[in-house]
Amino acid sequence: MARVRRFPFALVMLVLSLQIPPTPAVGAAGFSARVRGTTGQSLAIVVNRSNPTENLSFGELRKIFLGERSHWPHGRRIAVAMMEQGQPEREAVLREVYRMSEDSYRDHFLKGRFTGDVFFSPKTLASPTVVRKFVFNAPGAIGYLRADDVDTSVKVLRIDGHLPDEKDYRLQIDAHLTNGYE
Repeated sequence: MARVRRFPFALVMLVLSLQIPPTPAVGAAGFSARVRGTTGQSLAIVVNRSNPTENLSFGELRKIFLGERSHWPHGRRIAVAMMEQGQPEREAVLREVYRMSEDSYRDHFLKGRFTGDVFFSPKTLASPTVVRKFVFNAPGAIGYLRADDVDTSVKVLRIDGHLPDEKDYRLQIDAHLTNGYE
């Protein structure tokens, strides 16, 4: 009798231990995450779902990430989430949005906070999961994720009218940066 009871338990444990690969998420804005050929993967700009903003120009995005804007048009204080140094997503944002190296980024915020030219410094977070949770919990938060790390807990913004799966979307992670992180 004891042998019969162990079999279903072992079967349940085996099934629970199997990892089923995730299917690409359909983001809050209705896009389907996908890898974009050999150029790499799209980087989605995400905000809290309560944020009424739907689209940002690339210039507005850059001002927000540089700390030159402190509040959203609806009045919420902006909180930028950055991933830790060495992450391919961070390297893409530094290259495409900030147009800076790690050293220049650090110097920009040190100098800006000292002179008052920068309203806030970005919050550095460890992983896409932590970024997603931070953006979900902070109404004024903005961050970035690989398009396939997006789920329905956050809202994807259009940048210059484009979503991450569209042809003219600008924010891409170089393919050589993603090796070893996927």
